[in-house]
Amino acid sequence: MKGFQKDVTAGLVVGVVAIPLGLAFAIASGVEPIYGLYTTIIAGILISILGGSKYQIGGPTGAFVPLLFGIVMQYGYESLLIAGFLAGIMLVLMGLLKLGNLMKFIPRPVIIGFTTGIAIIIFSGQIANFFGMKVEKHEAFMDNMKELVIKADTINLYSVIVAIICFVVILLAPRFVPRVPGPLLGLLISTMAAYLLFPDKVATIGSTYGAIPRGFPEFQAPDLSVEVLITLLPVAFTIALLGGVESLLSATVADNMGGTKHDSNKELVGQGIANIATPFFGGIPATGAIARTATNIKSGAASPMSGVIHGIVVLLVLLVLSPYAAHIPLASMAPILMYVAWNMSERKEFAHVLKTKTADSAVLLVTFLITVFTDLIMGVGIGLLIAFITFIAKMSHTLKVRERSHEITEIVPIDNSDSKINVYNLEGPLFFGSIDVLESSILANLDNKTKVLVLSMRRVTYMDTSAEAALLAIVNRIRKYKGKLIISGIQQQPKELLLSTGLYHKIEKQHFFKSKEDALYFAKNQLKGNSDKVV
Repeated sequence: MKGFQKDVTAGLVVGVVAIPLGLAFAIASGVEPIYGLYTTIIAGILISILGGSKYQIGGPTGAFVPLLFGIVMQYGYESLLIAGFLAGIMLVLMGLLKLGNLMKFIPRPVIIGFTTGIAIIIFSGQIANFFGMKVEKHEAFMDNMKELVIKADTINLYSVIVAIICFVVILLAPRFVPRVPGPLLGLLISTMAAYLLFPDKVATIGSTYGAIPRGFPEFQAPDLSVEVLITLLPVAFTIALLGGVESLLSATVADNMGGTKHDSNKELVGQGIANIATPFFGGIPATGAIARTATNIKSGAASPMSGVIHGIVVLLVLLVLSPYAAHIPLASMAPILMYVAWNMSERKEFAHVLKTKTADSAVLLVTFLITVFTDLIMGVGIGLLIAFITFIAKMSHTLKVRERSHEITEIVPIDNSDSKINVYNLEGPLFFGSIDVLESSILANLDNKTKVLVLSMRRVTYMDTSAEAALLAIVNRIRKYKGKLIISGIQQQPKELLLSTGLYHKIEKQHFFKSKEDALYFAKNQLKGNSDKVV
C-alpha cells in the first residue's frame, strides 16, 4: 500500500510535468497540440506496462522534434502516423531479435553530437514564437535563420513580455517553490498574464490551432497502402533507431538513479507496441523521456504503476480542463522548449570531448554539424561511419608482430646459419584492419632460406576470416619454399575459426603446440629431418 501511495504521488507530479511538454512537442513537430497529449496518455501507459525498465516514462520527446517536423513538412501528418506505426513494428522486431544490447555500442561522441545538434534545432526553432514573429517554417536550419532575419520587423512586443515572464518563472521556480514543476508554473502564470493584460495581442493555441477537444481520442485507421509503406520505410527506420537509442539511454539513466537493471530487449518490444498503438488514435512517435523518467524517480516512484498513473492524470486533465488550453500563448510554450533544449544539449560533455583533440572530437563535430546543417539521418550515419573508420585505424595498430628468431639458439642450441628458422610473437587481434601488419612483417620476409616458421599466438584472442586468408597466404608461401609452419599457444576462438575453414587441417594437427618451447624443439628436429617431437 505504501508503494502504491508513492506511485500515485510520483505519477501525479510527472503527469503535471508531461502536460505542457506534450503540447509543446506536438506543436514543435508540426502537428496539432492535442496529439501530443494523446501520445502522452496512450504511449505513456503502454510503455510503463510492457517495457523493460522499472521507472521509464514514455511519451513525445525533444529528440524526435526535428525528425517529425521534417516528415510532416515533406509527407504530411497522415504519413507521419504510418511511419510511426512502421517504426513500432521495427522496434518490436529489434527486441525479439535481441538487438537491444547492440544499441549500447553506438559511440558516445555520435550520441553527444547528435543530441546537441537536435538541441540547437529545437532552441532555434522557438525563436520565432518567443518573439511572436510571423514566419514561414522550413526544414533546413539555415533557411529558418534567414527567415528570422527577413521577418525581424514582425516582432510582437507583447509576445516577448509573455515569453520572458514564463522564462523567469521557470528559472526561479526551483529556488522558491521546488515542489511545483517550473514549466507548468511558468505556463500558468504567463498565460494568466497574457489573458488579463494583453487579450487578443498574442497568438494562442486556440487562435492558431482551434479549440482542444475534450474527451477520449477517437480510433482512426491510417491508410496502409503498399506504395505508401514502401515510401516511408527509410524514415520509419530512422524513427525506430532514434527511438530505440533514446529509450535505452533513458532506461540506463533510470538504472543509475534507481539502482535497477533494465531489460533492453523487453524495453524495445514495449516501445514498439506503444508506437504501433498510438497512430490509431492520432498519436505521434514516442520514446523514453529522460527528464520525466528522472522526475519520476526523484518523486519516489516504486514501480511501473507510476507511469500508468501519469498517463491517467493527463487523461483526466484532458477531460476536465482542455477548453482552457486554447488560451495558452505560443510565446509561453517557446521558453519551455528552449529550457528543454538547454538541458538536453550535453554542452558539458560536448566541451569535454572537444578538448581531447582526438579522433572522437572529429566524430563529435562532424555528427553535430551535419545534424544541424544538413540532415539528422545523415548526421548519425556519417558519424557512425567515421567512428567505425577511426576505430579500425586504432585497432590496426594494436597488433604487434615481434621477431624472435634469436630465441631458437637460447632455448634449443642449434646452428641456424644455413637452414633458417623464423620465430615471431603475435600480440593483439588478427582482423581485416591489421592484416597489412601481418603481411608486411611476416609474409614479405619469407624466402627460400626459410625452412620453418614458428608463430607464437598465445596473445591472439581473436581472428576473423580476413586474417585467416592472410595466414593461408603465409602457409602457401612457405610451402612453396618447401618449409613448414608451426603454431604455438593458439587460443580457442582462432582455433575454432581455423577448424571451421579447414586451414587447421591444412597446416596439420601435429604442427600445433601448447608451448613455444615444444614448438622450437619440433622446429629443431625438422632441420635434422626428424618429424617426431622431442621434449
